[in-house]
Amino acid sequence: MTAIPLMLIPFILYNLAMLGAFGSGGIAALEGTVISVNMMSGATWTMSLGDLFIVISLVILFLEIFKATRRSSVALLDHLFSMALFIVFLVEFLLVQGAATQIFFILMLVTLVDVIAGFTVSIKSASRDVAIGL
Repeated sequence: MTAIPLMLIPFILYNLAMLGAFGSGGIAALEGTVISVNMMSGATWTMSLGDLFIVISLVILFLEIFKATRRSSVALLDHLFSMALFIVFLVEFLLVQGAATQIFFILMLVTLVDVIAGFTVSIKSASRDVAIGL
């Protein structure tokens, strides 16, 4: 179970929103306000559902980078699944009309950063293991 990439969560959430699970409007539901706060300056700060998906994906990115520091055969499988998820993101972005949004693009880029950071952290920690053994 630990080899499943956590970035699958924003992917599923976005696709549920695209299918209308968060309102009958499909991807228009991503523009709906989740929270609205009156600031001391008099301005009103709002967060849409799409913005919340991006925040969730950034928190998950932190957890994924933390997962990349472990040394096991499961870590390699996790990197492989993360790469496959990025490819699925890319294909959906290119082929599905509802996925051609800025929110989905940012989620796809966060997944790419997850892939690159995961491989980089794993390679760096593996090189330290080799250096210590010499």
